[in-house]
Amino acid sequence: MVHESQDDDTLHRRGLMLILSSPSGAGKTTIARKLLAEDDEIAASVSVTTRPMRPGEVEGKDYYFVDKAEFDRMVEANEFYEWAVVFGNCYGTPKAHIRDRLKAGGDVLFDIDWQGTQQLYQKAQADVVRVFILPPSLDELRRRLTGRGTDSAEVIAARMDRAQAEISHWDGYDYVVINDEVEGCFEKVREILAAERMKRTRQTGLIDFVRGLMRG
Repeated sequence: MVHESQDDDTLHRRGLMLILSSPSGAGKTTIARKLLAEDDEIAASVSVTTRPMRPGEVEGKDYYFVDKAEFDRMVEANEFYEWAVVFGNCYGTPKAHIRDRLKAGGDVLFDIDWQGTQQLYQKAQADVVRVFILPPSLDELRRRLTGRGTDSAEVIAARMDRAQAEISHWDGYDYVVINDEVEGCFEKVREILAAERMKRTRQTGLIDFVRGLMRG
């Protein structure tokens, strides 16, 4: 639950932006889905896109759908934390929606690569928590990619090459977790999230609480 009032015993806090990155097949999407399913204080970041809405998609849940002119206007107005063009369509992370959620005490989850992480961190350092998920070995990573049964040998080889390049950016993250077993990795990510939520700088309700204690 996003804490919007002080009617209960929970001190208000500012939300955070939790980034999960990993090479394809290392498990970040699985961890992200588990976190969203089991923690109601965190929600997935919803991007703005120029691509057409697909059947079954919902405005504001899957994406915010806009035309190219509106996207360009948002870029010019500096309304994105980061944006990119992917296969001819534009995607951006909107500041306004995320800032409103953080202010209300809710957290936002990002499943993005190291380049998106850098852009996000440059614009919102104090709110960002960066977690990089590593596979236990490259052989295990190759086994997982092969086990999906969805990619050709050529695609898997390309993913493996890209994985090594992505892994080289591990030291640009606040935390690094080895995913040798999903449940164990998930629990470590939850522990990181819990600790970051308790940081003094995010416990905005502490100021009034401590003042009250000092007044007796």
